[in-house]
Amino acid sequence: MKLNRIATPLMAVVLMSGAPIFAHAQNSQKQNTPAQVQDWNTPPAGTEQVQQGFRDGIEAAKLDKAAKRKIDAKSSHLYKNPPVKGAAKDDYRNSFEKGYQAQLEHDNAGM
Repeated sequence: MKLNRIATPLMAVVLMSGAPIFAHAQNSQKQNTPAQVQDWNTPPAGTEQVQQGFRDGIEAAKLDKAAKRKIDAKSSHLYKNPPVKGAAKDDYRNSFEKGYQAQLEHDNAGM
């Protein structure tokens, strides 16, 4: 009986004292990760048209796959008719293709 009265509080102290050490170890690991890590769906740095093209490419790939259409960025309506003017069309299209491809690679990695 006396052993239980001593052992129970002692176990509680041991368990509680380990929690801050464990939390500190987790925080140390988070701090060691590079700040440059980006998600697969983060648009590349660039103009607003470049970023929009990347996001539109991701969405187009999702829609093409869901509708069981041909998987080809260049056959997309937004690729053929970009919602930008002038010289920005080429940048938009290049970024659109990259976003489209990023979505396809993400889908394949999940399988």
